[in-house]
Amino acid sequence: MPYNRRSRLITHGIARSPNRAMLRAVGFGDDDFEKPIVGVANGHSTMNPCNAGIQPLVDRAMAQLKAAGAMPQVFGVPTVTDGIGMGTEGMKYSLVSREVIADAIETSVNGQCMDGVLVVGGCDKNMPAAMMAMARMNVPGIFVYAGTIKPGHWKGQTLTIVSPFEAVGAYTAGKMSKEDYDGIEHNACPSVGACGGMFTANTMSSSFEALGMSLLGSSQMASPDPEKADSSAASAAVLVEAIKRDLKPRDIVTRKSIENAISLVMATGGSTNAVLHYLAIAAAAEVEWTIDDFERVRKRVPVLCDLKPSGKYVAVDFHTAGGVPQVLKMLLHKGLLHGDCMTITGRTLAEELAPVPATPRADQDVIRPIDRPLYEQGHLAILRGNLATEGCVAKVTGLKKRSITGPARVFDSEPQCMEAILAEKIRPGDVIVIRYEGPKGGPGMQEMLAPTSALVGQGLGESVGLVTDGRFSGGTWGMVVGHVAPEAYVGGTIALVEEGDSVTIDADRHLIQLNVDDATLTARRGRWKAPPPRYTRGLLAKYMRLVSTASKGAITDAPA
Repeated sequence: MPYNRRSRLITHGIARSPNRAMLRAVGFGDDDFEKPIVGVANGHSTMNPCNAGIQPLVDRAMAQLKAAGAMPQVFGVPTVTDGIGMGTEGMKYSLVSREVIADAIETSVNGQCMDGVLVVGGCDKNMPAAMMAMARMNVPGIFVYAGTIKPGHWKGQTLTIVSPFEAVGAYTAGKMSKEDYDGIEHNACPSVGACGGMFTANTMSSSFEALGMSLLGSSQMASPDPEKADSSAASAAVLVEAIKRDLKPRDIVTRKSIENAISLVMATGGSTNAVLHYLAIAAAAEVEWTIDDFERVRKRVPVLCDLKPSGKYVAVDFHTAGGVPQVLKMLLHKGLLHGDCMTITGRTLAEELAPVPATPRADQDVIRPIDRPLYEQGHLAILRGNLATEGCVAKVTGLKKRSITGPARVFDSEPQCMEAILAEKIRPGDVIVIRYEGPKGGPGMQEMLAPTSALVGQGLGESVGLVTDGRFSGGTWGMVVGHVAPEAYVGGTIALVEEGDSVTIDADRHLIQLNVDDATLTARRGRWKAPPPRYTRGLLAKYMRLVSTASKGAITDAPA
């Protein structure tokens, strides 16, 4: 069988008896040495709701793997939760954790010569990290999402984790009572599961259905519900069959399947972080995919789903309305999907979608008919100009005003900016510039959910622009532009902006421009010096030395 190419390290020859002796200590019997060894990467953690419900899913997967004739071997992987780390030094480890998790999975699977891997993850970086590792190793694999959180409620308002962030701005601006401020905090997260809107975790997990690396219909289930554990068991059974057929990630993760995944991201109004993560996944799979490919897909795929952060509904509503399979079938029916792409089941995406109706149910309005989309084109736009010659990413839908030109309010870190916002020093028409928060400068590209949510809470979400070489949470909305490259730390133009300079963000022209003449910029560049690194030892210092530009995915294993 194909898996013997790897497990023969312990099954054949007298020289391998010490290997077998060690495995007998963890439960292997004589017959088990001929079975495929399947790693189960366990992201369980009690530190956050996103990952706190994972262990039951791992238990179901382990049981099913054994029942299907495999020998499962569980190992742990770390996780960092953005919602807890947001606005602190801990947030600098968030994107870094993507690389750490990918490396940990690769180390365990390749270090123990496993025949396949099932990864169970919850918070934002678990998903791209898993896919990067599977694409690198190219042994049969499948991803199981831990599931979404159920929505919270307060005085008739549906809550997500973004609600308390926005409440900070509203309360400090005197627009919210202490009772409501406390009520939102106490009720925003009522169960285990990842953040409930179409934020980064739900964006990446749903896109994996379109990519072909997760089972259809599995990504938007609520973490505590029995169907989520059932989908984990079903995923394990499918993986064993994939191992038998030697169906590997690079048979599935192709240029066409990545295009399918990005089409799904556009149709559902997903997170800006998908740009960064799919650049990294494509690099790991050695698939040609650039930042400009996102713009190509955006122009032809409409936004079909009315989901938070800018819309009305949450992930469990989306799931009930038909979820990812419904949206994929609509895109396929319209000729906007590559139905011939292989999936982990061994069937094509079109074959998997055959039972799904081509039109959404009439009794819901989470998913719009394709001839009546929320927006005619996708929402994640690539902007360019002298402020971002390598490009940057903006969410451009849901805005009444799609351009702004205003005076720059310049901050060399997120905390400096947050202090100014809470002191109510930002005015309508301002363009905030937060720099030295890029992959190297941060290091780690912190997400700017705290500042953007505070602006929304103060009623400035549509009247203030924000430009950064850092990132945004999937929960962010407004006139925001992130992933500016080249970043400030390496001398990008964003490092040369001065307080009061005129800055233009224009979504219709795909323009990000510092309105300062070239001679002035040349003079400023001659005076500019890179600041000293914020870290000189440890993981963050190592990351800073290795990480690529955001326009190439902020990866640490780029070829020399």
